Amino acid sequence: MDARINEGYVITDSIQVGETEFVFGKLDGKMPMYVTWACKGGDYYYWGHYFSDPLAAKKDLLGRASEELEYQMERRARASERQPKEPDKECER
Repeated sequence: MDARINEGYVITDSIQVGETEFVFGKLDGKMPMYVTWACKGGDYYYWGHYFSDPLAAKKDLLGRASEELEYQMERRARASERQPKEPDKECER
């Protein structure tokens, strides 16, 4: 499989949450050396967060994915609350 590269950063890790992917990239030889992006469609990278420390970048990657997961779960819960409930069936005597 070919390496994914964006703006010279090699994408080494990714986490898919719904339709959004969060990626971790590494750039050799230049600062900042690490980045996390949100990504749509496998090639549209946006909202870059740049780091010189790899652990801080990994923490950011996990945090961004976790926030999106929480958002998706809350959205699903709200949607299920809005759906009409089936009427209660009376017990036969």
